[in-house]
Amino acid sequence: MKKILITGGAGFIGYHLSSRLAAEGHQLTLADNFFRSRHDADLAGLLALPNVTLLEADLTKPESWEQVGTGYDEVYHLVGINGTKFFYEIPHEVLRIGVSTTMNVLEWFRTKNNKPGAKILYTSSNEAYASGFDLGIVPLPTPETVPLIIADMYNPRWSYGGQKLIGELFFIHYAKAYNFRMAIVRPHNFYGPRAGYEHVIPEIVGRVSAKVEPFPIFGADDTRSFCYISDAAEAIQRVMESEKTDGGTYHIGTTEETGIKELIENIFSLMAWRPAKLDIKNSPEGSVKRRLADVSKIKEDTGWEAKTPLEEGLRKTIDWYLAHPKP
Repeated sequence: MKKILITGGAGFIGYHLSSRLAAEGHQLTLADNFFRSRHDADLAGLLALPNVTLLEADLTKPESWEQVGTGYDEVYHLVGINGTKFFYEIPHEVLRIGVSTTMNVLEWFRTKNNKPGAKILYTSSNEAYASGFDLGIVPLPTPETVPLIIADMYNPRWSYGGQKLIGELFFIHYAKAYNFRMAIVRPHNFYGPRAGYEHVIPEIVGRVSAKVEPFPIFGADDTRSFCYISDAAEAIQRVMESEKTDGGTYHIGTTEETGIKELIENIFSLMAWRPAKLDIKNSPEGSVKRRLADVSKIKEDTGWEAKTPLEEGLRKTIDWYLAHPKP
């Protein structure tokens, strides 16, 4: 049994990762300030387990780390304000929270955790290099070695990618300076139950449920590789647990590139409704045309690859959102 800390543990990725680790009997502490996370029935069920503890804390404050304790074998640092609308509405907070919590967790890990062989993992994002597509320097499929670039400092879209870029730098150079184990993962379009209501799939499900006419489609020709959350949680755990991944950066995603219009047509079919008219709109400002990760590195080093077909994952996601409509 391991002692594990998950920052942002009540969020989308945190909840599913915590559920997986708790089922294996590990002792978990979930730290969260509930900026976006919710005290819902799913979380209550997780917290009812005897090996799961919740710490409500603002991890941007160094003094909050006194409540976290010490002696953790593994630390998953998931904190961050995700959701495109937040990048545009509160970019200063996206930056502040992302950078300050990363600085604080690294200082705490190196000075206070005091556990020989402990490892810390950072969840970065493909947003850290996304603006490089505009410059024509990001190939598809995209390897981990692609340059991390913010093309336009004045576009608030890149507040999230910018703080993730900085976070990667912190993790790499702190680990080298203080000789501790770490790894970095870059999620690629994770989806599934309890992902909030501001992401593309929950928004589409909500519009279909409301039978919106004409039905808006933003960036119909854009493509993404959608990775179901249970597969993603397994990948994150594998990167954490492997010694081979120490010091490395790993993409997590699927090898299947799906168009947004194709995705929406699948949801129409699964929900047994189709609008009489489609309203095709441009992509949001700063949106990337295509995304497809090269995931050969994580497969080679951990044996992981995504298993859940898109239709199966969509069906599970739709069922959850129909049972949990937006408050």
